[in-house]
Amino acid sequence: MVSPIVHPQEPQGNRLRETLCRLEPKTQRTYTPSLALLARSSGVFHWTPDGRKLYDLTSGVLVANLGHNPVTWRERFLHYLGWSGSSVQDRHGFFEAVPLTSYNAATPVEVEASRRLIACLRECAGSQRLEKVLWAASGSEAVQKALWAALARDRSRDIILATRYGFHGKKGLAGATTGCETDPERDPRVRFISFPREECCDVSRRREPFDPLPYRRELEALREQFGRRLNVLITEPYLGGGGSYHPHPAYLRVVQDFCRENDIILVLDEVQSNFGRTGRMFAFETYGIEPDVVLLGKGLANGVPGAAAVGPAWLFDCLDYGEGSDTYSGNPLVCAAVLATLDCFSDGAVLENCRRVSPLIEAGLLGLKQFPFVRYVRGEDGGMVWGVEFGDFGSRSASQWANEFVLASYRGNAREGVHLLGPLAKKVVRIAPPLVITSEQANEALRIMSEAAQSLLES
Repeated sequence: MVSPIVHPQEPQGNRLRETLCRLEPKTQRTYTPSLALLARSSGVFHWTPDGRKLYDLTSGVLVANLGHNPVTWRERFLHYLGWSGSSVQDRHGFFEAVPLTSYNAATPVEVEASRRLIACLRECAGSQRLEKVLWAASGSEAVQKALWAALARDRSRDIILATRYGFHGKKGLAGATTGCETDPERDPRVRFISFPREECCDVSRRREPFDPLPYRRELEALREQFGRRLNVLITEPYLGGGGSYHPHPAYLRVVQDFCRENDIILVLDEVQSNFGRTGRMFAFETYGIEPDVVLLGKGLANGVPGAAAVGPAWLFDCLDYGEGSDTYSGNPLVCAAVLATLDCFSDGAVLENCRRVSPLIEAGLLGLKQFPFVRYVRGEDGGMVWGVEFGDFGSRSASQWANEFVLASYRGNAREGVHLLGPLAKKVVRIAPPLVITSEQANEALRIMSEAAQSLLES
């Protein structure tokens, strides 16, 4: 059994972690050196069972874009579910409201969520290409359904292209398009293409010229090899789980042009980047492209688990009854949460705050480069997601420095700390606070992280 993590000043949390280690296997969650116990949350803060305050710079893995438990969102959510006000209970102990199940049925709240989501996407894209919503229970299932639809349009076109080191999930075709060709038991239908990691290794290179020609040549070589077997290309706008690499927009435009010229379906996996994370409502706006299918999740419902693939009617209609269904897709709980989220973004204030505070956070993160174990800072210009890459220094490896930084930031001081996740690609710490974080909150969180880095240097 894995030994439980112990933190000073957290006796209640330590007891809970010890119990957790006895009751759940380690595979339940990804490794994070802090293993935070979170008793309650509000806005950009968590509180531990022992009362320590944590600045949440993860948004619950890019989910709580509106912050934790926002009042307006909750009110709208309850309204759409019919749970607001005083519900009348019958003599058997039930009350009338929207059902929480919708398998092989539909509800008005689902119809409205589909209508509103498509309208929002069309307005942001400036076109009518995105026509239908294929709901899913998780991001990886949305990936799977989009790829199923692409393959169903022509069974003889079996080759899927995916950008190397991307992350699309762990299940089925989502797992097959994650990582690279050296991963074991790779699906033979998947071929990987290069993503410009070296060219976007640090924000200092953001304004440097970018040469898309090598990437175009690579795509042309695949066309020569596979011809009409090429069916669909899936990529993230930026590599999230692969280490937070944010490309020049010209790269994605080359990919889009190649797909258009060769009748290849372009699937943009925005599960991590949608609903404001790049400073715009959707990342395709930030990068100036228009995918055939856009995949949504995480921030889509601000914490309620759900996802969606949105694309053209002719493509999704290639799947017959039941081929894209599952128990929880389009359930009213998720659809009510999506509607509440759309309501909260509708006046533009959340995105405005994101773009206002973003430069301040980026400047603070760049300040961490004064420490010899911090190599690079990558992120979205005006967005709310960065990757801080650590390097080897002294007797410690990049991975050790990254994990120790996460732990030191969490422990902070007796009263407060910063909640971060375990490193991406073993050495990159992602910074992704809720989009509603204020300048004052950002400055305090950055101060704690800088003090944590200083304590590591002195240790």
